[in-house]
Amino acid sequence: MKVLQVGTSWFLEDAGGLARVYYGCVQNLPRVDVEVAGLVTGSELVTQTSNGQVQTFARTDDSLWQRSLGLRKSLKQLLKHGAYDLVAVHFALYALPALDCLKGIPLVIHFHGPWALESKAEGAGRISVWGKWLVEKIVYSRAKGFIVLSEAFRQILHQTYGVPLHRIFIVGGGINTEEFLVQQSVAEARSQLGWAQDRRIILSVRRLVQRMGLENLIMAIAQVRQVVPDVLLLIAGKGAIADNLRSLIRQMDLENHVQLLGFVADQDLAITYHAAEFTIVPSVSLEGFGLTVIESLASGTPVLGTPIGGIPEILRPLSENLVLEGSSVEQLAKGLIEALVGQRQMPSAAACQNYVKRNYDWQAIAAQMRSVYEQLT
Repeated sequence: MKVLQVGTSWFLEDAGGLARVYYGCVQNLPRVDVEVAGLVTGSELVTQTSNGQVQTFARTDDSLWQRSLGLRKSLKQLLKHGAYDLVAVHFALYALPALDCLKGIPLVIHFHGPWALESKAEGAGRISVWGKWLVEKIVYSRAKGFIVLSEAFRQILHQTYGVPLHRIFIVGGGINTEEFLVQQSVAEARSQLGWAQDRRIILSVRRLVQRMGLENLIMAIAQVRQVVPDVLLLIAGKGAIADNLRSLIRQMDLENHVQLLGFVADQDLAITYHAAEFTIVPSVSLEGFGLTVIESLASGTPVLGTPIGGIPEILRPLSENLVLEGSSVEQLAKGLIEALVGQRQMPSAAACQNYVKRNYDWQAIAAQMRSVYEQLT
């Protein structure tokens, strides 16, 4: 089977979740006998670091018009010189300019989330949201099938865009679990990172945007510290609301209990997860999966998550105790306190790691993805 994968950017140049999944597809599908060629935005280093497997159709900072023309030209050239069983696109905008070039070739959409709805949740204007929704509707009407990360996003795709359920397939996110095995003890990991040994450290790895629930989480810590005075919340990530979060921390006099770590490099993620007592995903809306959930579990660190989107689909089979009652300040505080004082039983490191190895290692995920592709060709 030969597949052309169209993504947004290359993970080695852009550490976003969509880029991470795309990179995983390119790296792991060949291991299940799926030949992959790829197109993304990026620098000339993309072709070098992918051993020629992936080409760029524009630079990431080029204008929309330049990217659209570049995509169309590159896609037509690849299709002219090679026969592909299907084209898999990871972002609706990068299918639109070349829809007419795909006649006779199955189009599969990897649906990473509702672009228009996510923009609305993050404060975009009405015209911008409507334009993104229109792009999605046009592209999705041409697709033969869809791959989503969770049942939650399967329902959003069906209800919001009218896609029939039988054309939507669930394949969870994948990671290479071996990359998250940490040999150091928690104390050694904290020493390496320069973290305090005598604090109850909770970690949240999130993109700093409104729908992630970080404001509620910070306010919850104000309640948690009344019961657990040595609690310390570390928030890793970057995004548009970073300054707002810093202001909130100052306003609530939480400088000694909440710290923003900024962006954590991919090679440092495993030890960062491992050094925390547990991690938390406080999302309030549109959480389709959450790779940080399975990354944390793979490092042996349990995760508390809100009952939003795909989060409970990952956590409940491991332990019901990992799913919080809700995403409000009070519900977050209650769950955190219960976990810290031992009233909410958490699974062991070995149980977390074994669960992810069985269900979310890329070896299993790539095989599931190939099976879907075969059904759609």
